[in-house]
Amino acid sequence: MKKLFALMLAAVMLVSLTACGGEAKSENVFKMGIDPEYPPFSSLGDDGKYTGFDVEVCQAVCEKLGWEFQVFEVNWDEKLVQLDAEECDCVWSGMTILDSMKEAGYVISRPYFYNTQVMLVKEDSGINSSAELAGKDVAVQLGTSGENLLNEDLADLAATFNNVVTCDSFLKCFTELDGGAVDAVFVDLPVADNYSKEHPGFKIINEQLGAEQYGIAFRSSDKALCDQVEKALDELVADGTYKKIAEKYPEIIDNLLFLQ
Repeated sequence: MKKLFALMLAAVMLVSLTACGGEAKSENVFKMGIDPEYPPFSSLGDDGKYTGFDVEVCQAVCEKLGWEFQVFEVNWDEKLVQLDAEECDCVWSGMTILDSMKEAGYVISRPYFYNTQVMLVKEDSGINSSAELAGKDVAVQLGTSGENLLNEDLADLAATFNNVVTCDSFLKCFTELDGGAVDAVFVDLPVADNYSKEHPGFKIINEQLGAEQYGIAFRSSDKALCDQVEKALDELVADGTYKKIAEKYPEIIDNLLFLQ
């Protein structure tokens, strides 16, 4: 009888724990969803380790909260599908906050970065403005705010291009540009800045074509988890850790909203 009662009690406890979805994270593992080809925010280094501003900040958050830090590489065009499938706990990788995400019920953190869209071209291309891209081929990454802008707010500009080529990563876009398959890449400013500094022969055309902010996406049931992460971020800002990490990435520090 005692054994039967113990089994029944264990079953009740298991059901109770299972029913607690949406509460603050109690597990010891936090899996960050990233684009591994998105420097300086997130990338896979030559040493096989993940690096970048977002990665370092997330690691610091996990250390503060006592969580084991893990990384999951998302397909950027399918990032929210993979988040819904619980393949990761969040998408945190220079992700633009879109109204459509909020309308779909995703929990989005406070914005932490201000970004604009630019064109990256070859220095010897003779191209100095977006108007000079009429009749030319432009590449953009699938699933990005840049692709969304070219399909919507900047559709009139995109209509002047010969073709809009979509690639599943910015690095593939840049490879197409370097090889002459396209004439420009429509890309986030910090990514273009990072790439042009590491690869001479390219220049940025900055016409402030699209203003946006970056945030962290969580599932609709994970408001408490988002609150935990944001509280830890506030503590990292207060104790100087956030700024210390940011100083490693001078190309983005001026646009980090938490430091303004």
